[in-house]
Amino acid sequence: MSAVATKDDITQALSVNGLPVVPPADGGISLARFLRDSLGLTGTKIGCGQGECGACTVLVDGMAVFACLYPVGRAQGRAVETVEGLDGDPIATRLRAEMIARGAFQCGFCTPGVIASLVALFRRTGSPDEIEIREALQGNVCRCSGYILLFEAALAARPA
Repeated sequence: MSAVATKDDITQALSVNGLPVVPPADGGISLARFLRDSLGLTGTKIGCGQGECGACTVLVDGMAVFACLYPVGRAQGRAVETVEGLDGDPIATRLRAEMIARGAFQCGFCTPGVIASLVALFRRTGSPDEIEIREALQGNVCRCSGYILLFEAALAARPA
């Protein structure tokens, strides 16, 4: 069975990166598993599987959520954006450029979740301050960076 929606499926579909997708019959599986295993969107990482590390963070209707804890059935009728879907997004592009320029990441495992969390914040606030950035990243664990460069990059990515 294809994961791409047909006209008959549209009422139960969810949108993933702008495309209608039919969720699996078992709506209890995690959104992270569905994205990775059924759709091949492996940018969504599964770290702890318990909502503690933030590596699985995606956007659902613009809000950052832990996809490892979010049942795919709950995403029905909603718009899901993964890090792959943020390609070309001006906010994500600025964030990536600033993080690369500062060497903010080392291993990169947390990168998709960090980018998703920050995109949600920037879309909500426009130009967040350092406290808002720190709060937005509270759910994202990065064992390599020490966070300072992440904060600096996010601050530098704010619109002028």
